Amino acid sequence: MKRASFITLVLLGSLGALNSARAVDYPLPPEGSRLIGQNQTYTIQEGDNKLQTIARRFNTAAQLILETNNTIAPVNPAPGTVITIPSQMLLPDTPREGIVVNLAELRLYYFPPGENSVQVYPLGIGQLGLETPVSTTRVSQKIPNPTWTPTAGIRARSLAQGIKLPPVVPAGPNNPLGRYALRLGIGNGEYLIHGTSAPDSVGLRVSSGCMRMNAPDIKALFGQVRVGTRVQIINEPVKFSVEPDGKRYIEVHRPLAQVEGENPQVAPITHSAEFAAFVSQTGSDKALIDKALSRRAGIPVAVSADNGPSASNPVLSVQNSRVSTVVAEEEGEKVTQ
Repeated sequence: MKRASFITLVLLGSLGALNSARAVDYPLPPEGSRLIGQNQTYTIQEGDNKLQTIARRFNTAAQLILETNNTIAPVNPAPGTVITIPSQMLLPDTPREGIVVNLAELRLYYFPPGENSVQVYPLGIGQLGLETPVSTTRVSQKIPNPTWTPTAGIRARSLAQGIKLPPVVPAGPNNPLGRYALRLGIGNGEYLIHGTSAPDSVGLRVSSGCMRMNAPDIKALFGQVRVGTRVQIINEPVKFSVEPDGKRYIEVHRPLAQVEGENPQVAPITHSAEFAAFVSQTGSDKALIDKALSRRAGIPVAVSADNGPSASNPVLSVQNSRVSTVVAEEEGEKVTQ
């Protein structure tokens, strides 16, 4: 892996601090390309007792860091360990319009209208049995300072755990929905993209179907998105691309578990006809593809038949300051203004 110059490190350190306050912005790639960003490395420091602290620093998900660095401990990772930050990715194969959520990679993509850029945010999604639905819809309502009205199901589940929820939680910093919510036009309006009072839950499958964002992220998104904005929710653990220069890449994420206790590292992945065609084409190296499908590293891997498994871009080395962590808590479905 190549190392960045001192000046680059200083600039990236500043960018890292900025990224903790909003999405990572990427310029859109050239016509016909889907590859964006560049992976980085980070040396774990004393006090980095949870991957969530590192994930928030780089505005990514702890689960994505675990995918890319599958030998590190999620709690109390060893100081001095050099890890890869998965900040290179393939754009989903969808229209570059509005909001695109890929549940399998725990990311939300926002394409600002009239701009040649995409913003990428980490996301918390619905837990097993309360999945966030795959759909194409619109933002139907913008709700500042939402209150939370727990559903009967949520209140029953909480009571079974010895927690008696109030009928309504008022707006404020302790509200599980945070300070901003975007209601989606699916179901009966119960699905939201919103903030959270539990930042450790962002990047996990812990919600009751809604999508959670870090507080600065939802604030930034809320300020840009209009009612009527297109929202596409997909669940695609495998992304692939043939770039304009002919290089081929796949990006494989662990699929979302379908049953309790399923191991997503070895769970089968259903492939599309388009991916099957990609694999069978002359320019694809089947052995490299099989290796990437098995490893599931969550970052783009070169699988061209003529260039081997080399990385597409150098990996930059970054150091940033530590941040605090907060304990996760339960989220609801109903919201009022």
